Amino acid sequence: MASASSSSTLFSTTAPAFLCNRNTNATPGLPLLPRRRLTRFNSPNAGTSLVRPVTAVLAEKTALQYRKLGDSDLHISEITLGTMTFGEQNTEKEAHEMLSYSFDHGINILDTAEAYPIPMKKETQGNTDRYIGSWLKSQPRDKVVLATKVCGYSERSSYIRENTKVLRVDAANIKESVEKSLQRLGTDYIDLLQIHWPDRYVPIFGEFFYDYSKWRPSVPFVEQLRAFQELIGEGKQKLKACQRLLVSKTATVCLLGAALKRILLKFATQIITILAYSLTLPWMTFGEQNTEKEAHEMLSYSFDHGINILDTAEAEATIQYVELAKKHGLSPVQLALGFVRDRPFMTSSIIGATSIEQLKEDIDAFLTTERPLPPEVNADIETIFKKYKDPAIL
Repeated sequence: MASASSSSTLFSTTAPAFLCNRNTNATPGLPLLPRRRLTRFNSPNAGTSLVRPVTAVLAEKTALQYRKLGDSDLHISEITLGTMTFGEQNTEKEAHEMLSYSFDHGINILDTAEAYPIPMKKETQGNTDRYIGSWLKSQPRDKVVLATKVCGYSERSSYIRENTKVLRVDAANIKESVEKSLQRLGTDYIDLLQIHWPDRYVPIFGEFFYDYSKWRPSVPFVEQLRAFQELIGEGKQKLKACQRLLVSKTATVCLLGAALKRILLKFATQIITILAYSLTLPWMTFGEQNTEKEAHEMLSYSFDHGINILDTAEAEATIQYVELAKKHGLSPVQLALGFVRDRPFMTSSIIGATSIEQLKEDIDAFLTTERPLPPEVNADIETIFKKYKDPAIL
């Protein structure tokens, strides 16, 4: 499965990656440009790690495309490596192998969070960062774009902070989050800090409709912005998650969740850049499960994690998209990732994997699937979309 879905918004429940980017045109083979250094990372343990250093030279021509991240001076690959399985489904060795494979193949940005790995547990919290940190010791830090996220409001995850009963997105929480993230990652700056989900009440984590009875006073945006600005001034954060009163964030974009297509397309070329996650959901590859045993395993896993993949609308839509892929000689993964890759508002797509084989399949889907998808494929997608506009929430 690709990077798992998690809600994360600040100003809108569906609007992600607001970084005031007026130019989303991709530039093939564009290297990571030099950036103004606020601080310099010199690991005392550099060269002692068993993992090998990054060998991909971004200045050389690669098949991946690179895009400007908002109005910053960062240029990031069209694929971002998601890491939420590191420390839960993946060992440290496996994490290092996937990180090196990704960066060897032109990816230059990775996405983590203080809440990772998923599912969130006190016993494993922070392991994802620690695995990344041990890998970073042997890498040229300025060739790695490091994105992480501070938790939003939570009454269940207070163990992440010191001496608090509720997580908030106020100045104190933001600063403590960054300090602890830097320690786990073994670095002295973060390239992109995002708010994982908001401080204010919004319908997330399985909710789809606003419940007015759950409204609560929230931390003012101004306080959050000031906290980000202070961190930038201290050199701990190179690119704040809020610029010009807009928000940098991630959002779900996939064939089964089409809300972004309706809402964001009209704004995409003006002010919004998007880092998309949940590009393929577990059931998008259900049509490739050829044995009854594999099908039962997928069903069991989904129900254990609160996912009803037999939901009528979702199952029907999935079957039709799988058949569409077969009709055009594509795998479901190629269809799903090709669709997201070709969106005109897309800056980078976050992909996650639990094995090198799965990671290779995802990267290959980006590089080998015809770009853009042929008109007849898009026409068939549009036909299904008209019937199942947002089956994931029906």
